[in-house]
Amino acid sequence: MSPALPRVVLVTRRTPLEALLDRFGTRGQVEFYLRSRGQDLGWAQAIHDKLQAALVVVQRAIPPHQRSVRVDRDGLDRFLFAPDDLVVIVGQDGLVPNVAKYLRGQLVIGINPDPQQYDGVLCRHPAQLAMPLLSFAGRWTGAPGPDDGFAVEQRVMALARREDGQELRALNEVFLGHASHQSARYRIRCGRRSERHSSSGVIVATGTGATGWARSIATQRALTEPLPQPSDARLAWFVREPFPSVATGTEVNFGFADAEEPLQLESEMDEAGVIFADGIESDRVEFLTGQRCSIGLAPERLRLVV
Repeated sequence: MSPALPRVVLVTRRTPLEALLDRFGTRGQVEFYLRSRGQDLGWAQAIHDKLQAALVVVQRAIPPHQRSVRVDRDGLDRFLFAPDDLVVIVGQDGLVPNVAKYLRGQLVIGINPDPQQYDGVLCRHPAQLAMPLLSFAGRWTGAPGPDDGFAVEQRVMALARREDGQELRALNEVFLGHASHQSARYRIRCGRRSERHSSSGVIVATGTGATGWARSIATQRALTEPLPQPSDARLAWFVREPFPSVATGTEVNFGFADAEEPLQLESEMDEAGVIFADGIESDRVEFLTGQRCSIGLAPERLRLVV
């Protein structure tokens, strides 16, 4: 008897059209709302149609005897991935880090349904390659195999661990701070550097995240130190808008962390202190007075088919 094929997990997120329909109930109401603001539904319909067309191609590429399930981005924090799942993400690049934080070594394939809309840094494959991609992933064992044009890229992830054992993983970045726009108060330590802060929070980015939020911060500050690459075993951290006062400083505001020297923070926030990863605020860990968090390298890597 041949071994069972892994389950294919198709991950998508609501299109702008679906979000508008959820908000207003009917297509007519959506069109009325947009017309009243000098807009039409064409742009949203075009994005929706391209995603649906890509999904049809991908679903047809899955053998009829292979199990598959579709999950929306909003349901990821409640979905249970199996260790041998094959994850196929159809949509924008940001979906990959949204999913990666819940994975523990499963293979990931990114499908770009609209190259004119999405950069395709992580979701780089056209839907027409779904069949050979699934075939490659089904044969992949981790050892060198036949050269069929695909490979598996191992991307470093960050791990935030509270003192009580609660953990969050991130492919892009971890955020620590206040849940609202109020100042976050904490003590930060990395190696021999330590300081009390009042700031807009702390961003800890991987090499993958270094092309996004972290890159914006680095560019704004005109930082010259090279940021990590996706496979580099180190993280870059940034303090956002530290405020100088008699009790808080601004000197410890940027640096790097790795396996030997993680970033350490201790909260001084009486309420609404939070830690979340890759923009999923609904899946967060509280970070209140006296609680501590260490941010370093996760033992897992994202296995992305490229």
